[in-house]
Formats: sequence, C-alpha cells, structure tokens
Amino acid sequence: MAFVDYYKVLGLDKSASQDDIKKAYRKLARKYHPDMNPNDEKAKQRFQEINEANEVLTDTEKRKKYDQYGENWKHSDQFQSQQSYGGGYGSQNPFGGFDFGGHEGYTGNYDQGNFSDFFEQMFGSRGSGRRRSQQKGQDYNSSLSLSLQQAYTSQQQTFTINGKKIRITIPAGVEDGQKIKLKGMGADSPNGGPKGDLFIQFEILPDPIYKRNGSNLYKTEEIDLYTALLGGEILVDTFSGKLKINIKPETQNGTKIRLKGKGFPVYKKEGTFGDLIVTLSIKMPTKLSEKEKELIKQLAALRV
Repeated sequence: MAFVDYYKVLGLDKSASQDDIKKAYRKLARKYHPDMNPNDEKAKQRFQEINEANEVLTDTEKRKKYDQYGENWKHSDQFQSQQSYGGGYGSQNPFGGFDFGGHEGYTGNYDQGNFSDFFEQMFGSRGSGRRRSQQKGQDYNSSLSLSLQQAYTSQQQTFTINGKKIRITIPAGVEDGQKIKLKGMGADSPNGGPKGDLFIQFEILPDPIYKRNGSNLYKTEEIDLYTALLGGEILVDTFSGKLKINIKPETQNGTKIRLKGKGFPVYKKEGTFGDLIVTLSIKMPTKLSEKEKELIKQLAALRV
C-alpha cells in the first residue's frame, strides 16, 4: 500500500495544533461527505482518507508514532516490544530496517506477519527461559460524520480504517461527539493475544432547519399575519412526515408549540422519541395596496 501523508491529506504541516487538525477535518469532511457528493467515487475515497488522517493525528499516541516511524508507524508496537530481545544482536532502524552486526542479509523491511515470525525464529531459543506475555493488539480510533437525517434512523455504513473495510450498524439517535466501541475490531496482537478494539466518534453535521438538544428538536415555522390574528391550520414538516396543527386566534410572535413524540429517537430505546418544539414567526405583509392601508387605518382607529 502506498504511503499516505496524513498532514498533506488535511492540508497541514507537522507543526499543526490539535485545533488546526479539527478545523481542517471538519471543513474537508463537509466538503467531501457522501451526502454532498452522491455517486462520486473519488469524493468517497477522499472522505475515507480524511477520516483516516483525522483518526491518527487527533490521537496523541498514534501521532507520536506516525511522526517517529513514518510509513511503518503501524508496526511501532512490534518494534518496541522486540527491542528487549534484540539488544545483544544489533540496533533498531526506526524506518523499518534492522541491522544485525555480523548477520549480513538480515537487513530489510518486514510486513506485520513476517515480522513476528522472524523474531520468533531469531530469539525463540534465547528467550525460552522467560514466557512472553500475550499483548493486546492496538486500539483504533476513527471519526464518522453523519447528517441529522442519517442519525435519525438506524443504518449500515461501510468505511475504511487503516486499510480495512468495516461494515457496522449505527443505531438511531447517536449524538454529536458520542463514541461507540467495537470489541476485537482493532489491530492484531503481535504475539497471539486478543485483538484491539475500534472506537468510533460521531460528528453530527449542522442541519439548516432543525436544531437538536438531546432527543428534542427545535425549528421555526412562519405563519401569516391573518392566521395569527384569526386562527387557522398550518402544515408542519417533521422527520416522520407532514403534520397539521391548529393555530389559536390572536397568537403572538414567538409562541412555542410542543409536538409530543415528534422529535429525535432516543438512542437504543426503540420506539421512544423526544419532542419537536415549533416556534411561530409571524410574517408581516409587504407591498400593501392603498385599499389595504386604508383598512388598516380604520382598524387602528377602532383600537384607540
């Protein structure tokens, strides 16, 4: 697999702060999100690269390993764990090669599978007096951006973490910043121990119509002056479809109407929803005719 420069993916350099990384990620994630680029495979691939770069560079330990080992950062735990076995035989090259004095031909790069086998063969007999502990594989951390509409329903998503495609089911109602743990979906152990875990943090993208607070949704609905004064009915869009609501006569601007159970689903509580709070905004008429102005003057006179 070709080496991916995560800093270049996000348009940053190595001196970038965590705030710089987060800002660059959010900007690019919105630009290349699949919802914004339907049927665009290049945008989808770019979105996956952006997620992977963010996953590594926002994790302090992973970023440290990436900066130190470059393209071989994923093997850094193995490099470090094998140092104690190789002290008498040679020195470690942080870029993947191992130089053993007096053992020409053993210098080079090794993939993850061959790496453990190679050291087992080299040091197995010397290390037989002490039992190697079974080390857990490295945990992975990833970010996944969803629109509010996507987070409203349970769905399956396929994305790439460190070169591996993973398909997961996301329950309805996940929140912005929420993390879920997928046990055993991380890296393999270097010596036969349990696999690491995968942690996914969700980012819920801003919605132009709805604001969310927990399981409640908020939106503003315009009504005309005449409906506000005399009362009537309006149709309100919700995530579950259109809903007809009654407007009382003499409704004031800014009046709030709570629609029970028409908000956001509660995470992992099937069939349970928050409320939708609708704020009414009265739209004043414009471009009044002379006849309308005269009638309004008459109305104003009656109110004196």
